[in-house]
Amino acid sequence: MKLLISNDDGISALGIRALANTLAVAGHEVTVVCPDRERSATGHGLTLQRPIRAERVESVFHPHVKAWACDGTPSDCVKLALWALLDSPPELVLSGINQGANMGTEILYSGTVSAAMEGLIEGIPGIAFSLASHTHKDFEPAAKFAEILVAKIATEPLASLMLLNVNIPPVSWEEMAGVVFTRQGIRRYVDVFDQRTDPRGKTYYWLTGEVIEDVEPPIELNLPTDIPLDVHVVPQNYISITPLQYNLTYGYGLNQLFRWQLQFP
Repeated sequence: MKLLISNDDGISALGIRALANTLAVAGHEVTVVCPDRERSATGHGLTLQRPIRAERVESVFHPHVKAWACDGTPSDCVKLALWALLDSPPELVLSGINQGANMGTEILYSGTVSAAMEGLIEGIPGIAFSLASHTHKDFEPAAKFAEILVAKIATEPLASLMLLNVNIPPVSWEEMAGVVFTRQGIRRYVDVFDQRTDPRGKTYYWLTGEVIEDVEPPIELNLPTDIPLDVHVVPQNYISITPLQYNLTYGYGLNQLFRWQLQFP
C-alpha cells in the first residue's frame, strides 16, 4: 500500500522510526512528513501567519522511506504532503507511534489523532497509533501490530471512511491480552495547573494534572452501551481500536432539540 506517515513527537521520535521502518520492510511504499520538533497537544492547528518549510531527511529511516521534516503542526504536515509533496494520494494516512496514550477526551487535543484526521477530511482513511506510556521505549510490539492492521486493511478495506484510533499497552508482545473494539471514554483531571514562582518573583503556571479515573460518556444513538471504553481496556493490556469521524454532531442531543418549541420574533 501507499502510506503517508506523520506524528506530533517530531522527526527524531523513536515511535515514527519504528512504524515507518517496519512498514517499509513489509513492502509498503512509505512516505514520512512530520514536524521537525515536538508538537504534542497542538490539536488540529494550522499555520496561517507565516510560510511553512519542509526539508528532505536522509539516513534517519529505512532506505526505501522518503522523508521530510516540516516546521509546521502535524495537520500542516499532512496537508502539505497531500497538496504539495506527494505525486499521488496515499491509500492510508498513519500517525504515530505516539509516546503516550490518546484515549477518551485526550483525542480532542492530540496532534497524533489530528494528523490522521487531516487525511480523513481529504477522503483518505487513517490510523492513529499511540503507545500508552510516556516512559516506555520499546515500540516494536506496537509496530508489529501496526503491520498486522495495515495488512488487514490492504486485503479487507474499511467499509466506510473512518479513522481508527489505536492505543497499545506498554508491554511485550507475549503480555498483550488481545484486541478490543471500543468506544471513546471521558478523562477528567485534577490539579490541572501547578502554580510556581520564577526567580524574579513572578507567578507562572505549568499545565500538569492527574487523571481522575474515567467517566462514562453520554449515551449516543445507535451505539450499544455494552461496548467497552478505550480508557478501561488498555490498562488490562488489551489493544484498543476506536473508530472516529470528524463530524461532531451529537445525534441524541439533536433529537432532543427537535422537541423544543422556539418562538422566533
